[in-house]
Amino acid sequence: MSRSIKTYSMSQDTERLGFAIRDQSRITRTGQAHRHEFFQMRLDVTGETRHHIGSDRRLLSPGSVSFVLPYRMHRGGRRGDSQFYVINFHHRFLRPEMNIDPLCVESLPLDRAPELAPFVFQHHIDFTLDGADLTTARDACRQMMAQSERRGLFSADLIRANLLRLIGTVCQRYESELSHFAVSAVSPSGDGALVQVSRYITAHLAQQISLADVASAADVSPTQVTRLLKRETGKTFMQLLTERRLSNAQELLANTTMRIGDIAEASGFEDNAYFARRFRQFFRLSPRDYRSSSARN
Repeated sequence: MSRSIKTYSMSQDTERLGFAIRDQSRITRTGQAHRHEFFQMRLDVTGETRHHIGSDRRLLSPGSVSFVLPYRMHRGGRRGDSQFYVINFHHRFLRPEMNIDPLCVESLPLDRAPELAPFVFQHHIDFTLDGADLTTARDACRQMMAQSERRGLFSADLIRANLLRLIGTVCQRYESELSHFAVSAVSPSGDGALVQVSRYITAHLAQQISLADVASAADVSPTQVTRLLKRETGKTFMQLLTERRLSNAQELLANTTMRIGDIAEASGFEDNAYFARRFRQFFRLSPRDYRSSSARN
């Protein structure tokens, strides 16, 4: 079942700071699909490797920068000659005043948290740096490594400054693309009910969920949920729920060896035939063919 996908939290030592950075010499966990409770970045310096984020498959080459949202399933490989940095952080380390639900980051307006834009739009953009920008990124990582090991006066502030320096370099290089997708994306109303709806669906995906259940969790009426979803996403409750379930199934097919029937159940589909039919309608492939295609890439 979905519990076979490990969700990692920070170690007790790094939890206090809310930040950790490692290079390839300190990375031992690769190749297995997993999730994190925190944000993760990776800067590749040398070598090429495949990286799966959700259902997306990317070839990471020198200069690639990848961004992984909290709770987003992913897995990556490594070659013996690869050099890279992996950065983990809680959003409150980046901006202590930021009060967000990590499950709902994708619904944040760009102007509220511009530094999170690459995480939100990783699905659309292959972020790659070269020249002076790559030099800046590598120097920022070196500075963060040094201050993380030092843990002295102002170390956290200097780490934060270099983390923003790294993210800012990516954001400025891809400013036009990020702005384009931000305008195209649906902007949330700021209504807390939407956050509650999203959180409830995510937490109960494998169960049978009704509109009344979601409305009760968000402390609004079913009619209000319907209007809110239509206004903010253009979707009905059942459309949103089905898309979330199919997306979860897609990730499990791409990243695990779970039986297809178990994946259907873990994604909230009680009938395997119905699951296969909806999956084919949505992705133009059967679940089995999709898994085979993912294995070849």
